[in-house]
Amino acid sequence: MTSGPVERLRAVDLAATVGISVQQVRNYVEQGVLPPVGRTDSGYRIFTTAHARALTVARRLAEGHGWIRTREIMAAVHSDDVPAALAALDGGHAELDRERAEIRRVLGAFETVLASPSHARPAPRRAARIGEVAAVVGVRTSQLRLWEERGLLRPGRAPGTNYRVYDETELRAAQVIALLRRGAYPFEIIEAVLGELRTTGSPQRVRAELARREQELHARSLRRLRGSAALHDYLGARVDPHPVPQSDRRD
Repeated sequence: MTSGPVERLRAVDLAATVGISVQQVRNYVEQGVLPPVGRTDSGYRIFTTAHARALTVARRLAEGHGWIRTREIMAAVHSDDVPAALAALDGGHAELDRERAEIRRVLGAFETVLASPSHARPAPRRAARIGEVAAVVGVRTSQLRLWEERGLLRPGRAPGTNYRVYDETELRAAQVIALLRRGAYPFEIIEAVLGELRTTGSPQRVRAELARREQELHARSLRRLRGSAALHDYLGARVDPHPVPQSDRRD
């Protein structure tokens, strides 16, 4: 690939293009975020428009992928290990895919909760003992104890007797657990549902919050896509990263 004359830049000018310090520019070179620099005979670093382009791409990548992954990607590119760079990039997109699937599964669980019919047995109006809760929920007391061991239920204890007692919140939690287990939802999803319910107290509010998170995830996905597109263009337009002979390594 041929290119025109290489324009040299001072470190201070390169730093000013994105509003960082000269020391940060040097750090980026050491970390591989920027291509290796050439040196003048007197030992001064020589920056070019190639470094400015790499810096712009890195900033765009960081907006979507974060700086930790960006450093990994750019260092791999500038080490001529494009497969490693692409693997790191794919890992970032895969994370969003897993997060999106998790949100949808929890949303599905909440739809199940919201669509559940009224229970045939009336709920007790006072703090209930474990046998009463088991009867209302339709499970054995041993199942309630198991859910408690997993941290899903938090019954109180009656003064004097130390018997388990369930208030309205814990009774509702037991009903939600039983409902979702019948729907074959795994415990990690049930735990997420209960965590949201305990925070907001309302399935409808939780559903709205999860929908908001899903929209925020879409925005993050677009930022990540823009970063990936910038990297694609950078890989296609890369020229010799050593435009100036490295005749001297003095600072």
